[in-house]
Amino acid sequence: MTLSQPGKDVVTWADDPAHFSRPSRRDFIRVGVCGALGLTLGDLLKLEARSEQKFYESKEGQAKAIIHVDLPGGMAHQESLDPKPEAPLEYRGPFGVAKTNVKGVVLNENFSQLAKITDKLTIVRSIAGKEADHGRASYAMYTGYRKSPAIEHPAMGAVVSHEFGSKHNMPPYVAVPNATEYGGTGYLASQFGPFGIGSDPGRSGYQVRDLMLPAGVDDQRFTKRQKIRDVVDDHFRKLASKAEALGAMDEFYHRAYAMISSPAARDAFDINKEDGKTKSLYGDNEAGMRMLLARRLVEAGVRFVTVTYGGWDHHAGIENAMRRQAPTLDMALAGLIRDLDQRGMLDSTIVMLTSEFGRTPKINATAGRDHYPRVYSMLMAGGGLKKGLVYGSSNSTASEPEENPVRIEDVLSTVYHQVGINSDKELMAPGARPIEIIDGGEVVKDLLA
Repeated sequence: MTLSQPGKDVVTWADDPAHFSRPSRRDFIRVGVCGALGLTLGDLLKLEARSEQKFYESKEGQAKAIIHVDLPGGMAHQESLDPKPEAPLEYRGPFGVAKTNVKGVVLNENFSQLAKITDKLTIVRSIAGKEADHGRASYAMYTGYRKSPAIEHPAMGAVVSHEFGSKHNMPPYVAVPNATEYGGTGYLASQFGPFGIGSDPGRSGYQVRDLMLPAGVDDQRFTKRQKIRDVVDDHFRKLASKAEALGAMDEFYHRAYAMISSPAARDAFDINKEDGKTKSLYGDNEAGMRMLLARRLVEAGVRFVTVTYGGWDHHAGIENAMRRQAPTLDMALAGLIRDLDQRGMLDSTIVMLTSEFGRTPKINATAGRDHYPRVYSMLMAGGGLKKGLVYGSSNSTASEPEENPVRIEDVLSTVYHQVGINSDKELMAPGARPIEIIDGGEVVKDLLA
């Protein structure tokens, strides 16, 4: 057994066994202070942990909101953002390329709309991942950490919710159409979790759950019920002031009341408020309407929106699968970026397109590609990021990073930086354990305008 203290030699049991058994004068003083103040030793240790916690005040940065478009399954970088037209057929795949409006840059032919606005995009072609498993890779993409059985980390949306809270009676973190397994609060309180709308704005019958008043309840009756509940809440809060669950539910109820009682908040979720011209810009389909709703939400005050779309785990038949899904994604994403730009919102909103990993360099025996984390691509736009930039590169077969490899934790740290959060900041986990938002992430300054 050893004991190490900063600036002192290591003391071992063999050197001085009494050292580990006799309390020091400082220990007695500390225990005495605990008793005098009515604190347990556990309370004191928690206070000490907080005093040692790295704290940086979060202040709104250039980016006021983030729209995270997540493509579950792992979209092939060769069939999207990093085509290899000069590679042999078994590497380059079945598609040609689309020339962009940035000299010397091409995208896959299925992304012709994004090719027309590449001068507004920030593309990273050298993401170096470590996880080839869907769950573990998704966890890393959402949190910046490798999955661990010891602790669950909060997703980026939950951290943004924790640091900035709500604005204009809108929930700070919304999931369209539903919350994902990896987009939760981790060790943070449940009140910072995503509001899942529970319905797809791209389908008929779309209606946000829990947003409208129940049948037979008018505004007057609703207000009366709210006042009664406030009295009950106050009573139980006095009985259990330290109960986290009660505090979280209280926060949920107040947000729900604010949303239901605010016509502006309700309208933000109403996709039918948009005219046909705007819908056609995005494409009147699942991808288009989900991203159009995301724009409406950040415009109304939501700070972080996660949009999930499609399934991109193309182990077989990648050509038909991409022809079916990629064009609608292309149109919707390009429409979102154009719309934000036309409304003067792009410079204050980060759009981030991610997938948990890329696909293998060679087309396999079933005309698909398998999981491949060693290099893949990401797309971002807005929020003070450099426009028209293609950063990093993969080698000639898209199998290894060739220039400027970028880790997931670096990408997330860069996005946090743009919204005004220092990713070195420590948040408090259960057991008074301070944990960095991102461990070892670095801001990629070359991505910033």
